[in-house]
Amino acid sequence: MKVVRLKPQRACRAAAGHPWAFAGDVALANAQRVADGESVELRDAGGRSLGAGVWSNRSQIVWRRHSRAPRPFDAAFVAEALAAAVARRGFAATGGHATGGAGDATAATAATGASAGGDFQRLVWSEADNLSGLVVDKFGDVLVMQALTVGADNALPVAAEWLRERFAPREIIFRNDAPVRARDGLPLETRTLTGGAFAPAWFRIEGVEYLLDLQGGQKTGFYLDQRPQHPHVARFAKGRRVLDAFCNQGGFALHAAKAGAADVLGLDISAACVAAAAGNAVRNALPARFEQANVFDWFTRARAERGSTAGAQFDLIILDPPPFARSREAFDGALRGYKEINLRAMQMLAPGGILATYSCSQRVEPPVFAEVLAEAAADARREVRLIEETGQPPDHPVLLGFPESRYLKGAILRVE
Repeated sequence: MKVVRLKPQRACRAAAGHPWAFAGDVALANAQRVADGESVELRDAGGRSLGAGVWSNRSQIVWRRHSRAPRPFDAAFVAEALAAAVARRGFAATGGHATGGAGDATAATAATGASAGGDFQRLVWSEADNLSGLVVDKFGDVLVMQALTVGADNALPVAAEWLRERFAPREIIFRNDAPVRARDGLPLETRTLTGGAFAPAWFRIEGVEYLLDLQGGQKTGFYLDQRPQHPHVARFAKGRRVLDAFCNQGGFALHAAKAGAADVLGLDISAACVAAAAGNAVRNALPARFEQANVFDWFTRARAERGSTAGAQFDLIILDPPPFARSREAFDGALRGYKEINLRAMQMLAPGGILATYSCSQRVEPPVFAEVLAEAAADARREVRLIEETGQPPDHPVLLGFPESRYLKGAILRVE
């Protein structure tokens, strides 16, 4: 295995255990013979090994660690890493279902430390599972795979075959259409293992049916990271007036209606999402309404229309927006956006109302998000108490030393 070294006397996160090395961190003269997708050992300037990683000449992230030992990123390693990943999530040594099954989710969680997500969960989460750039989501008997880096793309045939043998899925869908692939010079494509098209289909997740377009929808077809939060927040919904802002396919709204909410309204700027959520409500015979709207503008208009009574409009509000901080340059604007949207929500809650609020912006760390919420509460002149903090479910594990793996954070608040 070839060896590359970090530049001497340069602060580098890889030297402290981070799984990435950037082009500016590496003595490039030693790396010019390395091919894209090749496994190389990285050493610090003193010669200490930092592990093995997959090399990319095109990306600014030139080295992505897959092992702390100097071993190649080959078929044997990929199979071993996949086996470890699915075992972490509570899958037994044989068969394709979570340990304990759907009827024994609590026991499975206690025994394995897994999410007990059963048939709907993330099986592989990139660096957090030592498979940088590879994402695999399980939707019942269908698997959706994404390869975001050259190493993951090269590993796709081996990974797909291992997963096919392990889970015997009806179909494997390759969602290699993420723009980030261009950083490694990879083409964009969407295809299936069988070569045919996979039509939208109904899937029952946490007791609610959704029409999911796994081949053409957003990401891998459904945001599985919020799957446990939908019923969790719904425990506050009975008899309450509920607003699900940035509703996407209606997960929070539908669970609130199922839990006995007095009234449920979902908002999203996407006409396709609103149509999908409305269709899901009809399919489940749940009384929820959905409107297409810019949520910021809708709050402004609603408060202006209601005037002094605006604070009594809802008893439970869910804010689950898309990431506001997609780049370093967007960070300050993102903080203003999070503060403003939470301020408006607090102003429209009745006394004792519940605000379930989330951020999936990786750059906005949990302490920063908490500070933003405190500032919003102060400006709203409301007394706000934390019921609980929330984060990623165990099937989206956070790798310590790799803050990029921790992106989802949230808080359930009581607004007096």
